[in-house]
Amino acid sequence: MISSKPRVVITHWIHPEVVTFLKGFCDPVLNESRRTWSPEILREHCLAAEGLMVFMPDTVEAAFLEQCPNLKVIAGALKGYDNFDIDACTESGVLFTNVPDLLTVPTAELAVALLLGVARNCAPGDRYVRSGEFKGWRPIFYGSGLAGKTVGLVGLGAVGRAFARRLGGFDCRLMATDENPVAEEILEELNISMCGLDDILASADVVALFLPLNEETRHLVNARFLERMKPGSILVNVCRGSVVDEEAVADSLERGHLGAYAADVFEFEDWALPDRPRKIPARLLENREQTFFTPHLGSAVGEVRKEIAMEAALQLKSFFSGEVPEHAVNPSIVE
Repeated sequence: MISSKPRVVITHWIHPEVVTFLKGFCDPVLNESRRTWSPEILREHCLAAEGLMVFMPDTVEAAFLEQCPNLKVIAGALKGYDNFDIDACTESGVLFTNVPDLLTVPTAELAVALLLGVARNCAPGDRYVRSGEFKGWRPIFYGSGLAGKTVGLVGLGAVGRAFARRLGGFDCRLMATDENPVAEEILEELNISMCGLDDILASADVVALFLPLNEETRHLVNARFLERMKPGSILVNVCRGSVVDEEAVADSLERGHLGAYAADVFEFEDWALPDRPRKIPARLLENREQTFFTPHLGSAVGEVRKEIAMEAALQLKSFFSGEVPEHAVNPSIVE
């Protein structure tokens, strides 16, 4: 029997509670594995679909949309949508929604974890304990504490502000740069001073990146950027991999100028960039003493991921109920 409900494809595993909610208003096609579908399998599922829920490993471009003539709405279970061609969606009459708020705190928390992990040599220390060589305290693995250090934030949007709030108890000096004005009361609350990028690079012991990926920010962190950083300083990236030139980072680490690099995001993940690298540079992976990496865990908090998927499902329900979804990126499609 053919269902009268709209067919909606869910590209990655979601919590059972979200599946139950979806079944109340649509006919979901589920990826019940923990793997990413190949482009061919995804297109096959989407040929007759009216809705689609996408996640970070996915990408949507004009060619894909041409093969899915019935598609009306795409709900991103994500905040940043760099991997999705919004202009192509608009031209094809497809509404795109995202989830802008729920990832802020988990991402900021992970940025703090990465900073502490690389500054205090947590990964090398863990390997040392597991190796069987640990015989009790020795004067090794001396790292850098945060008390009294200067932390520079490149970007002071929602995640940057959440990061600054969480550093409030570490006795750091906080400074930030952002192309958008920030209200004075927010700066007072965060105990942070605004300055130029040159000032941050010259004086910060830690530089943390909180930027969107666009033409202006791609490879903002290049050889020249790194050379201007304070010798021995730490770079933390939880925004987008391609904001950083990873080969330039590897060079700077090898030369001893950059002290350490911690990241949750990598260039190869930015699927929409045709000239992106296909893997993390081997030099970075092999450098176990100056790097600390996590596999895109920014939103990897169980309850938060369920909330994100549920919010994406709510955007779909709103659309199929004839309403304008709250988090529509291109709302002119339905207005």
